Amino acid sequence: MELKSQEMRKLAPELDPLRIGTGWKREDLSKPQIFIESTYGDSHPGSGHLNILVEEVRKGVAQAGGFGARYYVTDICDGESQGTDGINFSLASREMIANMIEIQGNATVSDAGVYLASCDKGMPGNLMGLARVNIPSVVVPGGTMNAGPEMLTLEQLGMYSAKYQRGEIDEEKLDWAKCNACPSCGACSFIGTASTMQIMAEALGLALPGSALMPATSPDLLAYAREAGKQAVKLAYMENMKPSDIVTMESFENAILVHAAISGSTNCLLHIPALAHEFGIEITGDTFDRLHRGAHYLLDVRPAGRWPAETFYYAGGVPAIMEEIKEHLHLDVMTVTGKTLGENLEDLKKNGFYERCEKWLAQFNERYNTNITRKDIIRPYDEAIGTEGSIAVLKGNLAPEGAVIKHTACPKEMFKAVLRARPFDSEEECLDAVLHHKVQKGDAVFIRYEGPKGSGMPEMFYTSEAISSDKELGKSIALITDGRFSGASTGPVIGHCSPEAVDGGPIALVEEGDLIEIDVEARKLNIIGIHGVKMTEEEVQEVLKQRRLAWKPKERKYKKGVLRLFSELAASPMKGAYLEYDK
Repeated sequence: MELKSQEMRKLAPELDPLRIGTGWKREDLSKPQIFIESTYGDSHPGSGHLNILVEEVRKGVAQAGGFGARYYVTDICDGESQGTDGINFSLASREMIANMIEIQGNATVSDAGVYLASCDKGMPGNLMGLARVNIPSVVVPGGTMNAGPEMLTLEQLGMYSAKYQRGEIDEEKLDWAKCNACPSCGACSFIGTASTMQIMAEALGLALPGSALMPATSPDLLAYAREAGKQAVKLAYMENMKPSDIVTMESFENAILVHAAISGSTNCLLHIPALAHEFGIEITGDTFDRLHRGAHYLLDVRPAGRWPAETFYYAGGVPAIMEEIKEHLHLDVMTVTGKTLGENLEDLKKNGFYERCEKWLAQFNERYNTNITRKDIIRPYDEAIGTEGSIAVLKGNLAPEGAVIKHTACPKEMFKAVLRARPFDSEEECLDAVLHHKVQKGDAVFIRYEGPKGSGMPEMFYTSEAISSDKELGKSIALITDGRFSGASTGPVIGHCSPEAVDGGPIALVEEGDLIEIDVEARKLNIIGIHGVKMTEEEVQEVLKQRRLAWKPKERKYKKGVLRLFSELAASPMKGAYLEYDK
């Protein structure tokens, strides 16, 4: 079989001399050409180390007889831009990363690809770009950072910050947390969006078995990167091994069941539907809700659990999770190894994978003077932390298209409640009210006009942390928004409320004192009263009809650039907020 890269050489006579000028040797030109894409850059710890892994991939490619070419689309950091207008660019950056990978991958044909990313938008952006380029490919997750002293991890910083602003701790304690929360490169050490999406890449069959979310400092990760390079060269010669051949509806169902077992980030409900859209497969919030019902939640890792994310690998990672939920998975789906998922799981039992993980767990216990076991981290199926998954999609007259809540991180007191509406049209306004005790028990705090079209769909991280870290408010109020939350967020928070306010969704029509019904088990989110008076559904709808007639769309927040484009073309939050170019 003739490789596509060699066909390109015949069509483009300038290709060879330009590559020689770039550093290719003459003998490299006829080798399988491997497209190595990464988010490497000094943007944040999740990408700062990726070039080390890129070079290991190139070694593996060379050892297998190929030539690896490096391409880069550096991602931004939600954490660094948190609380500023910079966070508004975050979700839009996913689309731009995918766009650039599509451009780079198609402008010059390669025979196979390796994609390296770690974090919130870098990983989903790479997965979406991988789908568009659609050449045989392997994903290398960039791993997680180590925990700091006292097992400090970054998601705790929101709590420290809120406590400092309330005067509960001094500046010295806050500074200690800031200086110790990120002791190494890698994704933040909790099951946030970055960690979740690394796990999703493996669960979909696009990364080598056992490679997701291992410590970024581990020599095992270097070995996986080299192996990924070798595997990419093998895949270049194999028929029917493109991502579109591997990723199916069954693959997505496997991934969503893993998402339930790990209590994954709610942002996954943006990224998985957007990725599925690239493959021509429809995944919605209803798909997540259906698969989470009755699913066993097993992972005792922060923010919902006790341990830092590096322990996930020590307990056996994605393969160990899959072993526990095996009877619910599609074991016959194909993966990048050229084998089925079931075959991969059997191979791992034989090749010493779990024994290596146990050795690393022993070192972790020695470092922190603990004595935790694999079962403390990944619970056995019949000893699950919960048996109803980890997220629920709520619907009703407030969110006709749906809204999402991570019920594993929500106080039980808020599973069923009727609250008074306190609407705010920006996060800054709401955060000020929460911190200065202008919000009372029994309030349903709304932050609206923060959806994809409204402001780019930023995270409501600091507001959610200010609420969840308050002993009284954390169990007596709810936060409802058409924006989204950090994967680190905990507490009574409901996001992705659709349709969003800027489109005139019901969330835009809520007024002070309206009665809001939340019922997680019944999956309800409704306006059941107006200005403190309970009404029938028909009466509420009539009031909303009158309010809609009086409602005026807000002036477009962004008039140029990326966020103007995003605000014009973004799909609904519950569809994944991808760009709908056919509008």
